[in-house]
Amino acid sequence: MKSVVVSCPIDTYSGYGARSRDLVKALIETKKYDVKILSQRWGNTRFGYLDDHNETDLASRVIPNLNAKPDIWIQISVPNEFQKVGTYNIGVTAGMETTLVHQSWIEGCNRMDLILTSSTHSVNTFKQTTYEEREKNTNRVVRKIKLEVPIDIIFEGVDLTKYFNHGKAKLDLSEIKESFCYLLVGHWMQGDFGEDRKNVGYTIKSFLEAFKNKPTPPALILKTMQVGTSIMDRNRILKKVDALRKTVKGKLPNVYLMHGELSDTQVNDLYNHPKVKVMVSHTKGEGYGRPLAEFAAIGKPIICSGWSGHTDFLSRDHTVLIGGELREVHKSATQKDMILAEAKWFYPSDAEVAKAYKETFKHYKKYAVLAKQQSKLVKDNFSYDKMVTLLDAVLDTNVPEIPEQVSLTLPKLNLPKLEKI
Repeated sequence: MKSVVVSCPIDTYSGYGARSRDLVKALIETKKYDVKILSQRWGNTRFGYLDDHNETDLASRVIPNLNAKPDIWIQISVPNEFQKVGTYNIGVTAGMETTLVHQSWIEGCNRMDLILTSSTHSVNTFKQTTYEEREKNTNRVVRKIKLEVPIDIIFEGVDLTKYFNHGKAKLDLSEIKESFCYLLVGHWMQGDFGEDRKNVGYTIKSFLEAFKNKPTPPALILKTMQVGTSIMDRNRILKKVDALRKTVKGKLPNVYLMHGELSDTQVNDLYNHPKVKVMVSHTKGEGYGRPLAEFAAIGKPIICSGWSGHTDFLSRDHTVLIGGELREVHKSATQKDMILAEAKWFYPSDAEVAKAYKETFKHYKKYAVLAKQQSKLVKDNFSYDKMVTLLDAVLDTNVPEIPEQVSLTLPKLNLPKLEKI
């Protein structure tokens, strides 16, 4: 049995933490590997997920440090952190939400033997990104930097034991008076209005514009935060929502903020609540888009940008995918070595956004039927179990045979007894 050490933020409350737990469990389920874990941090996200959720098997596999070279080294992180440690080395990353990755990401990938990422969009971004290294004096190209190692897709499968249609109103949303609500799930990230990656500000304003002055409008539920779950963070978001409301004239529909951590069960209850009718995401780009996949499994309509990672599992025939255009990232949303100013991402069409809101509200039954077909597509092709099967096949195809280390047993020597002289 090959030894595998996975370096990842497995104990953190983060998207990469969830991805880590899924992949490690999938490795274990193949029953082909002796899996150990090096637990890493992920930004400022807090630790404690394994204890909080009684993940005893995963916790038992965590080792304090690496004391031997593993057959397979798997590092789940951003690529500029990738290091070659094992006999065979795999880098796992969600990839990039724009059209370009930083040079250090390409160089990091090339240190590994195989790269696994989440979507066709991510694969294409890595393959299409190239850099040229030039001499200072002559400007002559001395080296082209591009992806040199194999790359494959391991999608982020939905755990259908956690996300499923149960049709019960277990979550208390009694403070929301409306019976028809749109739901946005995602961090409110850095960037000026209309420039943050999840496009939360734009989503709020476009919703207000679409339903202002209506006699019985729907509501918008925001499941969001900026940098944490503190009261200060909640108050900052409420101020931003209030500021946006002041930019729209007329009688406005309600916007509700749901702030703080929810368990998987509570998130599934939120998705299933009869007041929650449609998920909306005017995202500028996704490496995959896990909440969209989870909500799709429930079988309710989705309005979403028609570009990037989620288009692998969201069908244009069964969801409302908004058209738009690719434009350069605004300077307010750039991040050093990650979200680059020269990269592009998605800007949705205002006209298509307004139409999507109004159509799904007016003709909900039509879109609900299509959503059931989208649900079947996700459950049949993008579940956790399907991900396990895919991971097993990809590793079988790519990982070479690694000779087992055989301990050396010396023969016993029959030496003559020495006599004292």
